[in-house]
Amino acid sequence: MTSSGSKFSVIIADDHQIVRDGLRMALTQPGVVEPDGIEVAGEATNGFEALAAVKQFKPNALLLDISMPLAGGAEVVTDIRRWSPDTAIVILTGISSPGLIASLLDQGVEGMFSKGASLDELYQKLPLILRGGRYIAAPFLELMESQQQSLTLTDRERQTLNMVISGKSNREIAEALSISPKTVDKHRTSLMQKLEVHSLAELMAYALKHGLIDMSHG
Repeated sequence: MTSSGSKFSVIIADDHQIVRDGLRMALTQPGVVEPDGIEVAGEATNGFEALAAVKQFKPNALLLDISMPLAGGAEVVTDIRRWSPDTAIVILTGISSPGLIASLLDQGVEGMFSKGASLDELYQKLPLILRGGRYIAAPFLELMESQQQSLTLTDRERQTLNMVISGKSNREIAEALSISPKTVDKHRTSLMQKLEVHSLAELMAYALKHGLIDMSHG
């Protein structure tokens, strides 16, 4: 992506100056990430500045803290892709929301690193990412794996989900499934916990979004 002899360029987008300073020092220093160091083309303290800097400099990579002001979670990634499709997007985050992480992975971000971990991992893997590779740190992969396992609903939970969403009461569900209302309540609680929702409206929205509703039952 660079012509021979020129350096890779990056933009650092983080709302904490201490983080930006630390990253800039490490990236620009020869031998830490690249033999000749990396050029820091610009810095940003919010999502709007990050997008403006990417438009202006078209860097090889953007180091992006997704929880900055105006970063808007995964939306900022969509905008950056539009304006600079060749810029590798490397997420640095302390967030462990499965929904947000899943949407970032779906968008094909080139790197994802935890702010709680040592930055050594980032420095080791950045050369790979700059050359067209992809690296997602283990905690995010493990989180998605455990989330997928917990989303495996039992047949009984799926039946309960469909009946709850169609507006049936615990008593009606109990009669239909030949179980006690207490057991229905247990299935409902288990469903809510697995799907990390706290109300019927949230449950309905989640089920529709993720295709958990069996539309063959009216």
